[in-house]
Amino acid sequence: MDKIKGIAHKYGNNINTDIITPGKYMELSIEEMAKHAMEGVDPEFYSKVKEGDILVAENNFGSGSSRETAPQALKQAGIAIIIAKSYARIFYRNAINIGLAALELKEAEEILDRDELEVDMQAGTIFNLTQGKTYRFTPLPDRLLTMLEAGGLVAQLEQS
Repeated sequence: MDKIKGIAHKYGNNINTDIITPGKYMELSIEEMAKHAMEGVDPEFYSKVKEGDILVAENNFGSGSSRETAPQALKQAGIAIIIAKSYARIFYRNAINIGLAALELKEAEEILDRDELEVDMQAGTIFNLTQGKTYRFTPLPDRLLTMLEAGGLVAQLEQS
């Protein structure tokens, strides 16, 4: 997987799936739902995010229901990677399964909103170009990197 460079969109603790994809939009297509992603904490989220940007959060990202729509809407909105201190396990797996990288970084609170980041998935590094800092994370196993490169589990199976 190549290096990914994008702008950080920073959020705090306990961003749950009801915040990521509010229940009142569950009947919409993923394309339409993405326009409402994160609106409970950031009504401008969809208009700010550009393709390849990075969502950064702190503890317990993606808690709540096991909605696959949460990572799907973020990916559809243009988010390339999520970086958080910790995740709800079901969200983490759903993200990987749909081809959205979810990385754990204990220093996530040091990254600020609008910092420019470069993530090297192979090396396990995040370079904060704005602050001039480098962070290390445990790289994902090769099998998960392969799944992400394929675009997710279903895409990987279809390629087999």
